[in-house]
Amino acid sequence: MGGVSLVQILYEDNHILVAVKPPNMLSQEDASGDPDILSILKQDIKVRYNKPGNVYLGLVHRLDRPVGGVMVFARTSKAASRLSDQVRRRDVHKRYWAIVYGRPPRRTERLEHYLVKNHRTNMVSVTSNPLQGKSAILTYHCLDTIDPFSLLDIELETGRPHQIRVQLSQIGCPIFGDQRYGRDVNQAGQQIALWSYRLQFTHPVKKEPMQFTSMPPDAYPWNLFDLHNVLI
Repeated sequence: MGGVSLVQILYEDNHILVAVKPPNMLSQEDASGDPDILSILKQDIKVRYNKPGNVYLGLVHRLDRPVGGVMVFARTSKAASRLSDQVRRRDVHKRYWAIVYGRPPRRTERLEHYLVKNHRTNMVSVTSNPLQGKSAILTYHCLDTIDPFSLLDIELETGRPHQIRVQLSQIGCPIFGDQRYGRDVNQAGQQIALWSYRLQFTHPVKKEPMQFTSMPPDAYPWNLFDLHNVLI
């Protein structure tokens, strides 16, 4: 299995594994057959520990394919069940950075929309009818603005597909490089400026609070902002 050199492991014990998913890598295998972080980490564990047969590694949350950042995986079924419970209770806290076009209407705002997914096109849209969509909630804080961009810190309350991308586009601040919901739909290869930089949860066995961070690539447009000084 290729690609393990692209995946950074931040923490590992007998119960969990925390790693950084590179942009444009799948969270788990799909029909495309393209590399995915779950399969890569399973193969890495199999090789490093000389494990025979299939290796268990549980996927308890996902990142959209274009998005990079921190993910936690379960190394046992018990850990997977407990982490999944934390996700359902919204006790797993995810923070993202996004570089968007323009300035948001308020420096800090809690957004709530109702989202509908078209499974045929894999596109998500906002509906005004709560009965037709699923509630999507996030809070953003504008950290800095360098025209024509703003750097947002985002905390999710829900985990809907494409949620951040759709909600920010809805308020007129599409994410740089978003080829589905942004201004860059015709620029093939443009990297989306959305990064899962912090993940907080409780260790499923030790019951200790865990926090991990990772930085996006030192490349445009991330390098326009001093990210090390805006960690909050």
